[in-house]
Order: sequence, then structure tokens, then C-alpha cells
Amino acid sequence: MSSLDSWALGSHTADGVTHPTYRKGTGPGVVVIHEIPGITPGVLEFADEVVARGFTVVMPSLFGRPGAPASVGETLRTVAAVCVSREFSMFAMGRTTPVAGWLRSLARELHDELGGPGVGAVGMCMTGGFALAMLADAPVAAPVLAQPASPAPVGAARRADLGLSPADLASVKAKAAAGCQVLGLRYQDDPAVGTRFDTLRRELGDNFIAVEFPGRKHSTLTEHRQQEGVDRVLAFFEEKLVADR
Repeated sequence: MSSLDSWALGSHTADGVTHPTYRKGTGPGVVVIHEIPGITPGVLEFADEVVARGFTVVMPSLFGRPGAPASVGETLRTVAAVCVSREFSMFAMGRTTPVAGWLRSLARELHDELGGPGVGAVGMCMTGGFALAMLADAPVAAPVLAQPASPAPVGAARRADLGLSPADLASVKAKAAAGCQVLGLRYQDDPAVGTRFDTLRRELGDNFIAVEFPGRKHSTLTEHRQQEGVDRVLAFFEEKLVADR
């Protein structure tokens, strides 16, 4: 089973906010943003696969207890903490989550160190759209949205919302129009994703690549893992981040 013992503990500070980070591997940089309730064994297993494929992975710990299981208790405690945090906007529409600025700073630092075409970024569930927010104003060349579920899908408008300000959405669309592709993964009947894939298709056109699986499960890369999905993400990172490919 994957363990944090082999990961180097560090931290990153931006705009007066500090979060722990875990780092491992060599090669182009990839930021793996965990889902609720935190850096679970399933998230670690996925991150270790990215490392094994030849990438430097940095995992920020934004909430939850690193290494704790994805239990009901852990999930409830994490949701309660996230709901009162000023770094996250779980319900606001047409707004970029405040933590995006911190994540963009982390991506810039990693890219400044490692170079290359850019860094990869993958968000999951509540953080699924964070990779898109990073693309708006950071050197992200391979954004991956795994079952993006924020803002919370309460009502038709929120179910379609991408969690981006108008300015950030315009920046993302411009980068997509210039050739940057965005990879998205979901189970087709997952209610948490809402109609965001329809919005992504409309806003990004052919540069949104949808990988969809039948069923009503949720976590495509972790708890309800689809190896085909993991393989598609790894291939996407290799295509976009390995300069001599």
C-alpha cells in the first residue's frame, strides 16, 4: 500500500498562506491536488503511479489529515472545516476559488525550478476545477479535471458553473483556442459533476477531451478507480510535458 513515508515533506507560502507539501520523483513537474477528505491512500496510489511514469509530483495538503482513509467520519470532519474556510468557495457562482492564487504560485515555483513546456495539474472532486483555475494564470500545460464537483451542484446554474471568474474563464478560453487541451474524467451518471462537461464542451470546443465511464460512481482515479482513466492521464502528461516526446 502507498505510504507518505517515502515522500519529502515541505511547504509553500504565497500571500501569507502556508500549506504543507509532499514531493517525490524526478522529471517534469505535476501538481496533484487531493479530493475530500484529503491525501488518502487512494490519492497516494495514484500519485505514486505518476511518479513511476517519470514525473516530479508535488502534493499540497490543503485540508484533512494526510494519509487518513476516505471514511465517512474523515469526510464529515473535512467538509465542516472546508465550509468555514475563506480559501474555498463551495457555493459561489462565477467566482474563482481563493486558493487558486496559492496553487498558481506553487505551479510557478515548480516550473521555474524544473523548466520544460509547463507543469501538469490534476484536481479531483471539489478540487477538480482547481486545475482549470490554475491554467488561467500559471504555466500549466496539462490540466486534468477529475469529476469536477464545485461549486456544489445545488440548482441548475451551479450544476453548470465552472467555478471561474469571468476574467479567468476568458483566459482559459484564450489558452484553449491557442491549442492548450484540457482533459476531463467522470462517471456519466455522477450527480456531483452536474452539467459541467456540457459547459466545458461549449466553452472549450474540441480542446476539451472528455473521458467518460458508465455508471453512477464518483472518484475516477481513486476510490472508484478506473485504470483506463489513470492510463489516459499518464499519457496526457507524457504528451504535453515531456519536451523530447
